[in-house]
Formats: sequence, structure tokens, C-alpha cells
Amino acid sequence: MSNVPATLKYAASHEWVLLNADGTVTIGITDHAQEALGDLVFVELPEVGAAFEAEKEIAVVESVKAAADVYAPIAGEVVEVNQAVVDAPESVNQDAYAAWLFKMKPANVADLDKLLDAAGYQAIAG
Repeated sequence: MSNVPATLKYAASHEWVLLNADGTVTIGITDHAQEALGDLVFVELPEVGAAFEAEKEIAVVESVKAAADVYAPIAGEVVEVNQAVVDAPESVNQDAYAAWLFKMKPANVADLDKLLDAAGYQAIAG
């Protein structure tokens, strides 16, 4: 089984979410997702300032095998993107939890309660 840190929340669409001390959330794709995709070669991130509804396409990751949409796990506004993963997409393969994709300011922090915990994510990710 892939690495699934207990400190994070998860979306069924294979994004991980970390609540930061300042009330923002950091979001990336899970270890399971990067393993399924294989070697990443391209990452397209959202624009800072853009607002997204939960479960809407927000980014794209492409591997040598396939392209996959990344979905906003919660509604909110993008406040920062990780340019380092755009410059080095393979960093997501090396450590999916260190190579975050973007940060959002949640429209409603209570939406985090709707996400899966580690055990719930492991149950669906198999």
C-alpha cells in the first residue's frame, strides 16, 4: 500500500489536504495517484486569485502514460502555487507529500470535515 500519512485529509479523487496554522490549506496529489500515473513530465497549476468550487478541475498532471485532472477538494481561492513542481514535475514522484501543488483559502473551513481520513482513503485507494 502507498504511503498515507494520518495527519492529512484526503479526497476520493486522490488529492491530499493539510490545514495550515494560518487557516489556508496545502493541496497535492497522493502517493497512490503518483504511483498510478508513473513518471510525471508536466504540471499545470491554477492561477493565484482564482476561485474554485469543490470537486471542480483545478490543475493537470501529465505523465509519460496519461494526463490526469486534479480537483479542488474544497471550495476556495488559490493563494499560492508551487512553481518548483512546474519546473521539476518528477519531484512529485520522489515525494508526493513534500511536492505540494497549490494552497487555497477555504470558502468554509468546515468543508474539511467532509474529506476522508487516512483509513477512509486507504479503503477506497486499495
